[in-house]
Amino acid sequence: MVYNMKVKYLIIISLLIATISLANASNPYGKLYTYDVYYNDNLLPGVEVAKPLLKIGEPFNLKINMTVYQEYKVSGQLTTLGEGYFEVIEGPSKMDKYSSTILKANESHVFEWTVIPTDKWAGGSIPINFHYSIVEKGNPEPVVNSEFTVAYCTISNEYYEGETPASENSESQPTPEQPTSENSAPVASAPAFSLVTAIVALALVSLRFFHQ
Repeated sequence: MVYNMKVKYLIIISLLIATISLANASNPYGKLYTYDVYYNDNLLPGVEVAKPLLKIGEPFNLKINMTVYQEYKVSGQLTTLGEGYFEVIEGPSKMDKYSSTILKANESHVFEWTVIPTDKWAGGSIPINFHYSIVEKGNPEPVVNSEFTVAYCTISNEYYEGETPASENSESQPTPEQPTSENSAPVASAPAFSLVTAIVALALVSLRFFHQ
């Protein structure tokens, strides 16, 4: 009876140790930092990868919210299999270029890009990744230098016909200038006409006064 109880306790302790080991293996940097990943403002739970079907030139948004638990310099960039497959139209850096920030303990920072696929990989599927490094103050070597896939994009042969954020901004600028130029002419001519009328009226009054 006592022997059976000891065996049960040993089994329970072994299971607990195995569970702790698995948790540490799946999240080895949990005490240093955590992050949340979003595709088009939708949270990707766990290690889930977005798998969108995109047209050529169709914009999509990638967002990584990183939180550190010590003071670190955090750098992040978007990468893929080569050059020219994606184009950043809005964000802190271009493809394969780092954006960096210094965070204090328990601070968060959002890396966010709006990206469009080009026609270079049309008809195929290609990943877009987030590569990041975390550097401790006074230490040139990164504490963490890692990468994960945010989205595995399938690019169709069709072209996106909607407006991108860049084209919306460029087209909206000339609109307010047209009514301004049309309305400015009457406003400027009104004072000039009133001044001429006043001078003519004064001249007529003066002539009448001298004739009297």
